[in-house]
Amino acid sequence: MPATTPALDLAADVTTLTAAVCDIPSVSLDEAVLADAVEAAVRATGRLDVTRIGHTVVARTDLGRAERVVLAGHLDTVPLTADPVNLPTRRVEGADGEVLWGRGTVDMKGGVAVMLRVLHELAEPSRDVTYVFYEGEEIDSQYNGLLHVQQQAPHLIGDADFAVLLEPTDARVEGGCKGTLRAEVSTKGIAAHSARPWKGHNAIHDAAEVLARLVDYRPQTREVDGLEFHEALNAVRVEGGIAGNVIPDRCVVTVNYRYAPSLTEADADAHVRQVFAGFDVEVVDNAGGARPGLHLPAAQAFVEALGLPVVAKQGWTDVARFSAMGVPAVNFGPGDPNLAHMDDEQCPVHQYVDCEAALLRWLA
Repeated sequence: MPATTPALDLAADVTTLTAAVCDIPSVSLDEAVLADAVEAAVRATGRLDVTRIGHTVVARTDLGRAERVVLAGHLDTVPLTADPVNLPTRRVEGADGEVLWGRGTVDMKGGVAVMLRVLHELAEPSRDVTYVFYEGEEIDSQYNGLLHVQQQAPHLIGDADFAVLLEPTDARVEGGCKGTLRAEVSTKGIAAHSARPWKGHNAIHDAAEVLARLVDYRPQTREVDGLEFHEALNAVRVEGGIAGNVIPDRCVVTVNYRYAPSLTEADADAHVRQVFAGFDVEVVDNAGGARPGLHLPAAQAFVEALGLPVVAKQGWTDVARFSAMGVPAVNFGPGDPNLAHMDDEQCPVHQYVDCEAALLRWLA
């Protein structure tokens, strides 16, 4: 590692450590310096097996415990802004107390700092723990560090009984996540001069039936492991037309189906094709969801230790990558997700403290 690697003091309080992690810029594809700092701090403990894959650091205890859990958080952030300048961080008084302000304070370096504090404080946790500090979450999937671990060394994370992704949840527990499918529903017409439309067939007009089916569609709410996931099927894009004086010969309605994690990707594919039977349907993206696994002992112990209500994650997160490997997962971390990526990104400092204390209760 270069001599200029900044030092992270894992003995510092969690808010100070969050500020230090945030103040090492790590916009996606530029995580090397922060990854070096995390790796150096983790190796300095002298009690974890550490693996580096690209700019992803995986650290594992090996205590022979009956259960293994994963704590995971991404190192990268979205780009910085110049107005306002959102680094370096600063502590200021907010409407409800002190906040830490700056890029990454919500998404999700507070979660990374909580992981580092837990790693430092618990030399002998009650469960074996795999800590994953990964790159490339904020950009295209091909750069995602969790994906790289899955592809190159799946044994490092695939042997876990349960996983916690420390994405911002406003310090609530959000179980699992929904799957997401995008499909292009196409209509075919015959091009003609718009002055003589009877010579052709208008594909855009035919798309009215696609839209009508969406208007009439009644999404389901499915209970999965005791949580309610609200499904949704919506048009997100309509494309068609050749020129202002031409009857269009093709129209494409792009639809997005958000489906409960009890459905497989194949189930979701079949459902969308059934809804739009009679039309040409091309599924262009399909990422399955993640079951929260709240019936499992590790998950039950987690919820009991935190003493917080659990709600379903209505979006899609990287917990789905764990689910695909047979590892149930939840989201739990400091910061209001509505402030992620905002110019005035900020988090109440008590949420860092509360999340650290909750994980220590669970693992101590």
